[in-house]
Amino acid sequence: MSEEQQFDYEKEMNVVGHLSELRNRLIVTAVFFIILFVIGFMYVDIIYGFIEDDLPFKLSVTGLTDLISVYLTLAGVVAMIGTLPILCLQVWLFIRPGLTKPERNATLMYVPVSFLLFIAGILFGYLIFVELIIPFLLSLNDGMFNEIFTYDRYFKLLFRIVIPFALFFEIPIIVMFLTRLGIMTPDFMRRTRKYAYLILVIIGAFITPPDFMLQLVAIVPLIILYEISIYLSGIVYRKKLKKHREFLENDSAE
Repeated sequence: MSEEQQFDYEKEMNVVGHLSELRNRLIVTAVFFIILFVIGFMYVDIIYGFIEDDLPFKLSVTGLTDLISVYLTLAGVVAMIGTLPILCLQVWLFIRPGLTKPERNATLMYVPVSFLLFIAGILFGYLIFVELIIPFLLSLNDGMFNEIFTYDRYFKLLFRIVIPFALFFEIPIIVMFLTRLGIMTPDFMRRTRKYAYLILVIIGAFITPPDFMLQLVAIVPLIILYEISIYLSGIVYRKKLKKHREFLENDSAE
């Protein structure tokens, strides 16, 4: 075997090894998802009771198959939330060999922080939905119609509000990670601030009913998150520049 063929063979085996490792980590994540799904399925009545306590009305189903759909929906949500830290950990373990020791220690904190931010976004979105959006929508009826609230429409609206907040609460940690990789800088975020604000306003208006106060309640936290992201990006960027200067000084001294 020639040297070139040997190189190609080793490169191919390296790719196969990475794909095999990725497959194994996805399998681990899938196993955790299934386990958490089964646990959520077993305790759907408790989960639904928690949701029902916050509702001023009773949800209805329109068919026998809707009952199993309720179980699948709630168990799936539990499994998705519970699997998130496992997924983040598996991603970190997959990219860990390509990181230096300081980078490993720094990026490992992203796993629990990203999960906590996701939960905070869910709680914030749920609070807005229960305390502000539902009362607003109910006030529009004013006794004009008989109200029948089906579970499928309720959860569709709930997810439309909550999921975007859960994802947007991840912005600070994503920005810090991209800054550490050199893809994002605080200066770039400051220059594009007005465009980012416009996008956030559009998204905030889309996920909330057409009421100015409700839209304001949704938009302001998103803007605050963006400003926090700029601040955190600046911290990471300055630390990165400091380490780079120290490396150059040590290299020149040698």
